[in-house]
Amino acid sequence: MRHLLLLPALLLTLACSSKLDKSRAEDLLRKDYPVVVTTTVPEHASAEKGSPEHLRLTALREGVAKTGWFDIEVKPEGNRETFTFRLKPDAPKAIKAAPKGFSMPAAEAVFVRAAKMEPTREGARVTYEVRLEKPTAQFPLFQAQFPNARLGQIHPRFATFERRRGAWELTGTSETFRKAE
Repeated sequence: MRHLLLLPALLLTLACSSKLDKSRAEDLLRKDYPVVVTTTVPEHASAEKGSPEHLRLTALREGVAKTGWFDIEVKPEGNRETFTFRLKPDAPKAIKAAPKGFSMPAAEAVFVRAAKMEPTREGARVTYEVRLEKPTAQFPLFQAQFPNARLGQIHPRFATFERRRGAWELTGTSETFRKAE
């Protein structure tokens, strides 16, 4: 009879002391991908003429004008220009209101692999990789905002895991984009 009680206690002890393995971390991360990488069009923005920010806003205006989805107004104010972007009623539903502007899908980021695992006091920290894929017509606008972004490029992300109720749980990531609805 005592042997029957010893077995569950031993299994519980082994389960509590087990470390997070790479394949389990990858399984938990993979379910949150792919994510939609978006580009943001500001509702209002101002920049000094000739500045890098002005050049970026000018490139954004030119790219957005090609879509036909926005009314664009540029007002000169001394040595500055103010850009105003208004979404047209016939614009695609994929364009969403965002804080201080509008968000449009530019590409997808897909999960590649877990690259590094580090134990922490609370659980584990995992460095993992995502890759940019499936660009939309707005990807050039995203590249205007992030000139170093390239399709197929690998980006590191970080995740934290904690052991709760005998199982590993993903408690957070550094990913800023979310899965498509």
